[in-house]
Amino acid sequence: MAYQSNPFAPKARMDAVKLVRAGWSMRKVARYVGCSHSAVVKWTSRAPEDRRIRTIPTFSSRPYHHPHELSTELVKTIIAYREKYRRCAEVLHWHLLKDGHVVSLSSVKRTLKRNHLTYPSPWKKWHHYTPRPLPEIPGKLVEIDTIVDGAVTDRLYIYTIVDVCSRWAYAEPVVHSGAGSSACALTHAQEISPFAFQTIQSDHGSEFSRYFTKKCTEWQMEHRHSRIRTPTDNAHVERFNRTIQKEIAEYIHYYNYERPHMSLGMRTPMEVVTSY
Repeated sequence: MAYQSNPFAPKARMDAVKLVRAGWSMRKVARYVGCSHSAVVKWTSRAPEDRRIRTIPTFSSRPYHHPHELSTELVKTIIAYREKYRRCAEVLHWHLLKDGHVVSLSSVKRTLKRNHLTYPSPWKKWHHYTPRPLPEIPGKLVEIDTIVDGAVTDRLYIYTIVDVCSRWAYAEPVVHSGAGSSACALTHAQEISPFAFQTIQSDHGSEFSRYFTKKCTEWQMEHRHSRIRTPTDNAHVERFNRTIQKEIAEYIHYYNYERPHMSLGMRTPMEVVTSY
């Protein structure tokens, strides 16, 4: 268990201090509780005089100072620029460099964050992560994602859909990616799927925005988002993306009807689907 999250550590420290106050030597207490002599010395010095307090809280191990930390004057200057211009960190960084202040963009962002001067964008939709459903039956949890192939001027998008329970998969190439294209790809997959989709899980891409959520609701499907910067939430479709990028389009039929899966007991996805 991590040092800062151990719920028993505060009481254990105070118990060690009580032994010292009862007459034990600090070295004897250190051997008894299994810690260093210096730790017992620090606990004793931090222990409150009030005997009714039974714990010694855990302090953060984060250092208070850094040899390359920003000076107090520069921090005040960044805050003053924020109050003056009311602009983002990138604009403030430009103004600071223009006025002769040597500071990196990351330092400006970090200073604004530490002083609670960052504000969320009014255009960004924040999602509440509902509990992830257990994929007990086909369609209970279906993951959807997109693959981008080619240069910007000649780009091809491939929608990939994987059912977590049966590993049934679907892929559809499109020229343009968007919420409308995502809804169409989901409709085509549902039309040929032998089971009904109940929960659709996607990342936070613009192609899975409010319009896509609205269409899922109209089709009696729940649309939930994976956690930010957590691709393992969509691990099944991400792994399928890697596979589909290496194989030809005919692999979809082979994947669903002929290829045995070790995770399914050497059965194919369609064998799992027909067993329900």
